[in-house]
Amino acid sequence: MDTIGIITLLLIVANVLVSYQGFKDHRFLDKYAFEVDSILVQKDYQRLFTSGFLHVGWAHLAFNMISLYAFSDYLQDFLGGLNFCIVYAASLLGGNLFALYMHRNHPDYSAVGASGAVCGIIFASIAVIPGVEIGFFGAGVYIPGWLYGILFVLVSVYGIKSKKDNIGHEAHLGGALVGMAIALAMRPEMFAFTYKAVLAVSVLSLILIWFIIARPQFLLVDNFFYKKTKHYTLEDRYNAAKLDRQKEVDRILEKVHKSGMGSLTKKEKEVLEEYANRSK
Repeated sequence: MDTIGIITLLLIVANVLVSYQGFKDHRFLDKYAFEVDSILVQKDYQRLFTSGFLHVGWAHLAFNMISLYAFSDYLQDFLGGLNFCIVYAASLLGGNLFALYMHRNHPDYSAVGASGAVCGIIFASIAVIPGVEIGFFGAGVYIPGWLYGILFVLVSVYGIKSKKDNIGHEAHLGGALVGMAIALAMRPEMFAFTYKAVLAVSVLSLILIWFIIARPQFLLVDNFFYKKTKHYTLEDRYNAAKLDRQKEVDRILEKVHKSGMGSLTKKEKEVLEEYANRSK
């Protein structure tokens, strides 16, 4: 197996193993997920990176890993293995930093997924590989990369404003732009061949980001495709479970206050010990 194959395989294996641990152990997911309050208040900055190897389910994981595999050979052949890893890591962190800014006033917001990194790989390919096309798995249909980029940006902004699903669109958009910028910095000569696609996606993205930050009221969504109703998403369930665990800890602490440690069951002691370890 060549170097390119090994790098892709290692990234996929790391995502699968870490995600599977999160599927089995919700406390593990809670400890390493992207969480605004933990990052900004508790300074737990590792979450900006570790959250990119966690996923909320097998379908979420499979889609990201298939997309990564589909584009990895193109970009690694062109940039080399080390530069590919730099694009991947920078896109992951850039996407999460953009999401952190967008949700800086939402302390309970949490998210997981490699989508920001994978989108960075896709958009880096658009930026430095002339004529790259995006295929739809199993359908035999391909569209130009620049068109996919424009559609992707529009869908991402719609997702940011509508909150219709549990997908971290902010990380998608941030990761995509970072990946494109880093790849062009590595191979600036390719801009002469891909400038139309790069400018189309970049200009639209920057305009929409300005609206998101400065004039968010112009992007409110309330139409046939989305109404202002409550959608109980996977992230909602994740946050609800987290609140339930905190309530259980509060109940145990109140029991200790009234009756002492000797009154706790074995299970209650385990819950309290786990809470103490996570708080260190």
